[in-house]
Amino acid sequence: MSKFLIVGLGNIGDEYAETRHNIGFKIVDTIAKEANSTFSADRYASVAQLKHKGKNLILIKPNTYMNLSGKAVNYWLQAEKINPENVMVLVDELALPFGKIRIGPKGSDGGHNGLKSIQETLNTNVYPRLRFGIGNEFSRGSQVNYVLDKWSDEELKTLDARIKIAADAVKAFAFIGLQRCMNEYNNK
Repeated sequence: MSKFLIVGLGNIGDEYAETRHNIGFKIVDTIAKEANSTFSADRYASVAQLKHKGKNLILIKPNTYMNLSGKAVNYWLQAEKINPENVMVLVDELALPFGKIRIGPKGSDGGHNGLKSIQETLNTNVYPRLRFGIGNEFSRGSQVNYVLDKWSDEELKTLDARIKIAADAVKAFAFIGLQRCMNEYNNK
């Protein structure tokens, strides 16, 4: 049976829980909740496991802080003997409008410390990722404050629906493969 590692990027701690930078955590939380699976503390991450249409999904939320995410990803890849093409990293993306998702097989870190850590640790930028748009409605020099800020009231109106689409895309990735998943979800 195929195994997939689904990595939701975010920062641990209550002060970060509802921030834009923690969208990866929110998406894996939604996937786990829909499957009645719960996270438990484990090595370098909180981990939940579930089955979806005959596929094993291992969901992780690294507890290493964003800039050391690669350590958790590498550990769980090795521990579960998962191929990098069966990994999907869920990450916030400033270059996309709020709620838009973009799925791809590889890419640069785009200045994102979590992706930078993963690429340095795995020594490759070739691994599937789902980028969730958080928009770029901030003034010059306040990018860090923007990503670590809470969602606006306007964003909160549709956030759960957008997270649900992202969660469905992750499950589709495991079931129908990356290419079909990209075709189906990249314009939603």
